[in-house]
Amino acid sequence: MKKSLFTMLIIVLMLTFTLTACSSGTQTNNQQTQTEKTQTAPQEITYVSMTDAVGLSPILTNDSASSNVIRNIYETLFMRDPKTGEIKPLLAESYENPDENTWIIKLKKGIKFQDGTPFTSEAVKYTYEKIMDPKTGSPRASLLKSVSSIETPDDYTVIIHTKEPYGIMLTALAHDNLSIVNPKADKNGDINRNPTGAGTGPYRFVEWIPGDHITLEKNPSYWQGAPKLDKVTFKVVPEMATAVSMIETGEADFLVGIPPEQLDRLKNNPDVEVTEIKGNPTRYLGFNFKKKPFDNLKVRQAISYAINRDAYIETLNGLGYKSRGIIGPKLFGYHEEIEQHGYDYDPEKAKQLLAEAGYPNGFKTTLTVGNTDIYMKMAPFIQAQLKEVGIDVELNVMDWASFLAYCKAGNQEMFLNGWMNVTGDGEELLYPQFHSSNIGASNYSRYDKPEMDELIMKTRVTVDQNKRYNYLRQANIAFTDDVAWVPMFNDVVTMAARKNVKGIIFEPNGEFRLNNAYKE
Repeated sequence: MKKSLFTMLIIVLMLTFTLTACSSGTQTNNQQTQTEKTQTAPQEITYVSMTDAVGLSPILTNDSASSNVIRNIYETLFMRDPKTGEIKPLLAESYENPDENTWIIKLKKGIKFQDGTPFTSEAVKYTYEKIMDPKTGSPRASLLKSVSSIETPDDYTVIIHTKEPYGIMLTALAHDNLSIVNPKADKNGDINRNPTGAGTGPYRFVEWIPGDHITLEKNPSYWQGAPKLDKVTFKVVPEMATAVSMIETGEADFLVGIPPEQLDRLKNNPDVEVTEIKGNPTRYLGFNFKKKPFDNLKVRQAISYAINRDAYIETLNGLGYKSRGIIGPKLFGYHEEIEQHGYDYDPEKAKQLLAEAGYPNGFKTTLTVGNTDIYMKMAPFIQAQLKEVGIDVELNVMDWASFLAYCKAGNQEMFLNGWMNVTGDGEELLYPQFHSSNIGASNYSRYDKPEMDELIMKTRVTVDQNKRYNYLRQANIAFTDDVAWVPMFNDVVTMAARKNVKGIIFEPNGEFRLNNAYKE
């Protein structure tokens, strides 16, 4: 009996050991399988864009769809830190100003273009001089307008001389369209269509099927270390509803610029993560200062008082925020003091000011609108608000290209528009939008005031950045008090990405960087 009990005990112990071992082995195998899945996840991502790139040369383009690709192929001498907004060296090592008209820039050593050609001062000089050459027709030649000459005393030193002090030099040199191109690649082919070997960036060009997609692959010799992604595809998807569906199904991996009506749908998807950042793009109601009655400050003030911006922002599903100033909170030059200026919603005050301006019964006018979703939504709201104070507004709706031409020609009375500040500097808004030299170009307001031109130029030519900041503060107050625009709202920029996509750097201007991106 005792022997039988002992035998049974041994059998039970053996069975227990065997089951435990099997369980442990199964658990280990599951862990290994999960690790293998993580390690073998295809390092490929697809970005969906509403529009195709115009070109792939930074010298010849000036649109966001092109810049999104260009930023991954090429690099600039300096860049703006996405977190702090501070300008810091990228391809450059350092800089100094022996005087206000001279910039001595030292370059990093050991960097190569994607075809193996060494990156040197020759490439910087070649790129900038080609941009400056009128024969090139570079759309961003104005960024180097103040430059008189460029010297390259050695392979890693660039000396830029300016005709006048140019305080936004570093900001300009951080602009995507001043990215450095490989002279060899540019001379040997059309890098606007096929930028093979043309940049120093983390990804190199593979193919472009116009209207469909652009494909990049990782640059294994990238000077900051090869990126984790093997392949990046920029897929053209003109319909937002289709793009959103592609994110939901995993056919695509991320997009930026989510419209309010699609926001909750993506937020409620367990496989998608939505990022929202207070951005620097601003949307505004503008005036043609050359047409009556908009040359009258009291009329402009009345219009500003008549519009309930808080009520409008509530319709944006969290994708807009209020600031009273022309220069918004995410731009260099903003100071919170501006929130004590500007005009709150007060329709009775609006009626009083209209009467004082000689329009006790209001007046009739037109509001010119480009037929994009964001402005087509704003227009009837403003129309209804102004009707409440006696201003009868007729909407003049046209396609976007016609809208731009119409406003450049100065035919509009009031108009709706926006401005995305690529460099994050308040000067980049003030100079193109309000300096009199840009009437007939980007100054749709036809704003022409000598004292304001003088203030704008101080923000442009002052090399001391602390002094320049204070000039921008002054300018923000002056233009806001003058109701140069009625700022409707600033964008909250958005990105939707599959939850297994990590490491995308998303910036307040709506741009993104894929240097550190990867897939889990």
